[in-house]
Amino acid sequence: MATIKDVARLAGVSYTTVSHVLNQTRPVSSDARERVLAAVKELDYVPSALARSLRSKVTGSIGLIIPNNTNPYFSELARGIEDHCYGAGYSVILCNSDDDPDKQRDYLQVLQTKRCDGLIIATLNQADLNPAGRLDIPTVLLDRAPKELDIDLVSTDNALGGSLAARHLLELQRRHVACIAGPDGLELSDERVQGFRQTLQAGGLALAEGDLLHADFSGIGGYQAAMQLLQGRGEGERPDAIFCCNDMMAIGVLRAAGELQIEVPGELSVVGFDDIELAQFVHPPLTTVAQNTRKLGNLTAQFLLERIADPSLPARRETVAPQLQRRGSTAPRPKQN
Repeated sequence: MATIKDVARLAGVSYTTVSHVLNQTRPVSSDARERVLAAVKELDYVPSALARSLRSKVTGSIGLIIPNNTNPYFSELARGIEDHCYGAGYSVILCNSDDDPDKQRDYLQVLQTKRCDGLIIATLNQADLNPAGRLDIPTVLLDRAPKELDIDLVSTDNALGGSLAARHLLELQRRHVACIAGPDGLELSDERVQGFRQTLQAGGLALAEGDLLHADFSGIGGYQAAMQLLQGRGEGERPDAIFCCNDMMAIGVLRAAGELQIEVPGELSVVGFDDIELAQFVHPPLTTVAQNTRKLGNLTAQFLLERIADPSLPARRETVAPQLQRRGSTAPRPKQN
């Protein structure tokens, strides 16, 4: 691979002259410029991005750490972030933490070593912060990150989303409602359950302890929880509606209902949360609380680019209101004969 000194040697100039031509940092005679550009073309020389970043202190790269990009929600979210950053001239380095604190800490060190201009992080641990409660790089938090930190944050109104799901099921006159939440103790999931539970109570229904199960946000997790709620119960004993705290678990519920020959949406209405692209293509199409992941991704990227441009900005909070997307997995409770 050719170096800047190879270009200088072929062009018959100093390597500092080559640098000035390539970076346009000082006027160079037209003859020297032409010889440098001809040498660059002949040698197929590519300037070192690392060397340029060391001089300019800008790399044009953004680090993005998410729990798992096999979850369609995070894939769609990452795409919105990438689209916005690419349009602004930045590349995105994607890392999966798998909800492993040690792995996330390693990725944080790697991304800072690579001199990324900023970070977007979906989860964050207090141990990763400096004594001032920050990271030593412009950062925006997203989704599952703690809300009490003095760091820019973009999130969804999860309690409102749970409330929208409960209100919909109450309007459909469902009377035995269950919930499949995410991992126990995860704040994002707890907020959705809280909004769901409170709205049910206001409508005269209670979420029984045995009708609230926790799973891992995966399709198989939702399937297994649904089997626990539905299998072995008579029609009058099993739930006639299930709210899942993400779409993948709701898709697992649809699979379980199909295997048990429970008709959806008549015998069982199912509501998810996220509105991933797959939700509209399952059978029946999934009613869900829509987060608008592309908007979340674009807004998060916008916050970070503004933070990079002006690190002195006060910490900002942006909470995006979700909306209920009605589809074929919910319907009014059938009238009793």
